[in-house]
Amino acid sequence: MEIHRDVSKNGERVIVLNMMAIVAHPSMETSKINAALSLELQRSGMFMHELYREYPDWSIDVEREQAYLLKYDRIILQFPFYWYSCPPLLKKWFDDVLVPGWAFGPGGDKLAGKAFMVVTTVGGTEKQYRSGGFNKYTMSELLRPIERTLTRCHADFLPPYAVYNTTFASEDEIKQEATRCAAIVRAPVESLIS
Repeated sequence: MEIHRDVSKNGERVIVLNMMAIVAHPSMETSKINAALSLELQRSGMFMHELYREYPDWSIDVEREQAYLLKYDRIILQFPFYWYSCPPLLKKWFDDVLVPGWAFGPGGDKLAGKAFMVVTTVGGTEKQYRSGGFNKYTMSELLRPIERTLTRCHADFLPPYAVYNTTFASEDEIKQEATRCAAIVRAPVESLIS
């Protein structure tokens, strides 16, 4: 269950989520769509944590990463979809950070109540990512290893947000997707799963 803080703003009740995005893009400097998504998420007040920038030598500071996970209520995993998976540094992050006794197993309940959501970008069309389509499976089906990893660690896994057909996206389409993405990842859980 996520922690919501009630804040009063001009007499209106506003619910604030403590959120971070873990961005795993090996060449963010050349990215258009992931850069736009990250910028819009940052503008919305989200803490951005770029793994490839933070760990160019791939030496992950496990204690620091675990402290981040404890601090935030909703964690967005943003990455380009490479060969039906996440980029390798994010996989290493899972292996190094989500350890027995901390994330799962006896005493491993630190992610209980945390909500994770994947935001991913793909070059193919949504039609290609469906049962019987070119890629044979839906994006949700292809993301099941990540979902199962996180649910095994007692976290909640929210429906993923995929940006399709990024290879041919125009600047206007990129801006629209970034705005839509920021609104969706900040939405209450009830609206994401209903």
